[in-house]
Amino acid sequence: MKKQQPHPTQGGSEQRFLNRTAAGRALATCLMPYAGHADPLVLALPRGGVPVAVEIAYALRAPLDLALVRKLGVPHQQELALGAIGEGGVQVFNQDVIVSLHIPQSVITQIVAYEAQELARRRTAYRGDRPPPSVAGRTVILVDDGIATGATMRAAIDLVRAQQAARVVVAAPVIPLSTVQELGDIADDLVFVIAPVAFGALGFWYEDFHQVSDDEVRSLLAQADARVDLNNASRF
Repeated sequence: MKKQQPHPTQGGSEQRFLNRTAAGRALATCLMPYAGHADPLVLALPRGGVPVAVEIAYALRAPLDLALVRKLGVPHQQELALGAIGEGGVQVFNQDVIVSLHIPQSVITQIVAYEAQELARRRTAYRGDRPPPSVAGRTVILVDDGIATGATMRAAIDLVRAQQAARVVVAAPVIPLSTVQELGDIADDLVFVIAPVAFGALGFWYEDFHQVSDDEVRSLLAQADARVDLNNASRF
């Protein structure tokens, strides 16, 4: 049974988050039923999803890692996704966008190649020689700071499904109402704080929406690892 938590709004000043940390704490409250699940794993979509996900990992006392995926932005309209790619060769395309904007295959191929390079760079920058987490048989909570078209999140879902996750939970502070049904149909659970009817740009829903740096990602992951080690030590 899905545990969707819609709070539709027309957009405007009804509700905005101070920053990603505040958004993560609000979202963590909605996810507390998963604190009792065996072996949950929180996977953030970098970079913006990491500050949100770290608050969820703290609240659930769960490990934090990354779902390495990259949005394929439309040329000159980077906020609009024509698709997304992920580790292991996962590719998801938004055919409606591709067809309506008449984007040729040659351009798509160039975008995929460029983003694949960035994906590889981030894998090295964030993980180094550390292997990706094992998700087989686990409840995986995929977290981003917001979802627009859902293309990047669909790639993340495909990624963990291919790795035999037992249950896939999609979580974000804000999701357009128009995207809720689509993601709800392919995730085992969809959890969010608000679902605006008029979405606009994701940054509108945050007072502070600064670009998260690689250093910030590494620092937050290190803090989360230290917290998990401390929690494990306290059990003995």
